[in-house]
Amino acid sequence: MRPSVLTRSIVSATAVVALAVGTLAGAGTSFAASEPAARPAAQPAVNAETFGALATENLGLNSAQAKSLQRWLALHYDYNGSIDGLLGTNSWKAMQRHLAATWDYDLAIDGIPGPNTIKALQRSLRGYGYTGPIDGIAGPGTRSAFAVFAGSLDF
Repeated sequence: MRPSVLTRSIVSATAVVALAVGTLAGAGTSFAASEPAARPAAQPAVNAETFGALATENLGLNSAQAKSLQRWLALHYDYNGSIDGLLGTNSWKAMQRHLAATWDYDLAIDGIPGPNTIKALQRSLRGYGYTGPIDGIAGPGTRSAFAVFAGSLDF
């Protein structure tokens, strides 16, 4: 199963359980019961760290552009994941290796396109039409220039 399908399945299942628990909690006052209902056991919190490694962030690239980028990353920056058009953790680790080698990215190669990764990406996109601030926010200008970059790879 692909990571994005697994992520969607887990998130969907979590949402269904949360809705069911919320519905049951609210139904307690509308149904007469001979004994009080037992409280469900506390569930662990679901947070971004739990699913962050499986998240896909294409920053506006379509599937063909993302596949081209993945092929380029495989050739030059040790990307060894699927050429599937989904920029997940392994794609972003390879992109961070590229940014570390050429654009002053000096933080962890963690596969998370956070603000510092985006800042380095923005520096790299100056030659592809990015004229905005180096602010770590992947807004429309960053996304547009990233698409121009990916389109220029021709892989």
